[in-house]
Amino acid sequence: MDDNHVQRRAVKVRMLFFGPLAEKIGSREIEVPLDEGTTLMELAEKFHLSKLIGSGLRIAIDGEITEKMDQPLSDSTEVAFLPPVSGG
Repeated sequence: MDDNHVQRRAVKVRMLFFGPLAEKIGSREIEVPLDEGTTLMELAEKFHLSKLIGSGLRIAIDGEITEKMDQPLSDSTEVAFLPPVSGG
């Protein structure tokens, strides 16, 4: 098989957004198709969220907070983007 024509399987990921992120994205929950092997960082970049990671944005994969941005996402994974909480 020609390396230039490698076909990658598609996976679906469920994304959850909270607080102002839901307003920015326009929804609290979306399902997105991705190429198999897409990393968490690539997903964040696709939705222009990677710049927020250094400023307190936390990410949970299937309910577990993670900092492993190079982690590949699997089919039916739930990814929650949690903005920093402000209080007073």
